[in-house]
Formats: sequence, structure tokens, C-alpha cells
Amino acid sequence: MLELKSLHYQPATAAQSVLEEINLKVSPGRPALISGASGSGKTSLIEVISGLSGAQRGSVTWQGQQLNRRQRRWLCGVVFQFPERHFLGLSVTQELKLGHRRMSTERLHQGLRRVGLNDLDLKQAPERLSGGQQRRLALAVQLLREPDVLLLDEPTAGLDWSVRDDVLALLQHLAKEKVLIVVTHEPDLFHRWECEQWRLQGGELRALSPLAAAE
Repeated sequence: MLELKSLHYQPATAAQSVLEEINLKVSPGRPALISGASGSGKTSLIEVISGLSGAQRGSVTWQGQQLNRRQRRWLCGVVFQFPERHFLGLSVTQELKLGHRRMSTERLHQGLRRVGLNDLDLKQAPERLSGGQQRRLALAVQLLREPDVLLLDEPTAGLDWSVRDDVLALLQHLAKEKVLIVVTHEPDLFHRWECEQWRLQGGELRALSPLAAAE
């Protein structure tokens, strides 16, 4: 179980805190959906959980053990909004092998099969893939790191309706085995999910009932 206790975060460039007394518990099998308006601090929350940013107060624990920022970076896999902007490899193979010099071809293919990219041309450039394929490739890159926690920032942003359902179904499947936290400003897209729902507003995280989330 991942647990956040009394997290408080104020960027050095901000006049006031972005996150105040954030408390959250998430376990595998029951994803957490965190909604909020643009600028409400959703991305900042992901950055703090993953160790990319440091909170001024509070703690992040995994299975009861408090983790420092470096440990959280190993624990978490992060896919930010429009991950295709962050691709570095000249080909799909290069993108998957970044940080994994000795990765076998079989393991690479296993990673792609895991996200439904069985027949992908590994020589093509990532930016030539469709939007849905790019999302899946970004997930494959993170899954090859074997993280226990997946943090997803607006995973459906910019996707056509025709591929959104496929991506959402993939995420639901991954949530069965990993802690999964999704932040979005479009919670209605996840109306079929069985998950814990929260709203980030004014720096505070408020639990939502299914009825309130639908309103």
C-alpha cells in the first residue's frame, strides 16, 4: 500500500503552497482517480509522490516504510501528459532500451506485448506512431522498469474517442497488479471505472462519493 501523510508542497517560485495536508492511501486492485481543474496542483502531486520534487512536510510510505526521494524514483513509473514530447530514442527499439543496455530482444517484445503492441515495427521513429500507440509505448517504457506504482498524468489527453477506450481498458488491467494513480481534469471519461475518487481543490484532497463524482 502507498500512503501519503500530511504532504505540504510549495514550489520555490510560488507565493503560496500548492499542496496542503495531503493524505491518501492507495492499494493494488483499486486505482485512485484524482480530478481537478487545470492548475490545481495535480501534476505537482505526481512529482512529489514520484520523488521528482520534494515536499516541505509530510511523508510517503510504501508497505509501511517511509521512503526518501531517491527511493520513490525507483518505486514509481511516471507517464506525463503528452509523453511523446519526451521521447528520446530515434527508433522504438532505442526508446525501449534507454537505461537498459543489456535488455534482451525477448524482454523487449514482452514489454510491447504487455501493452498490446505485438506487431509494432521496432525500426520506426516513436513520433510516427499514432496517439494511442505512443501512449502504449510510454507505458511500456515505464513497465520495463518494473515499478510498483504507476502515476499517470492525463493519460487520455489528445486521444481520439476510437482509442480512448482501449487505453482505459489497458490501465484497468494494469491496476489489478500495481498501485495506479490517475490525475485528470476530465473525470467523466472514467465513469466505468471501479476506483476511489478524489478532487484536488485549493491545495486539499477531498474524497468523492460516486454520486458526487458524476455531478
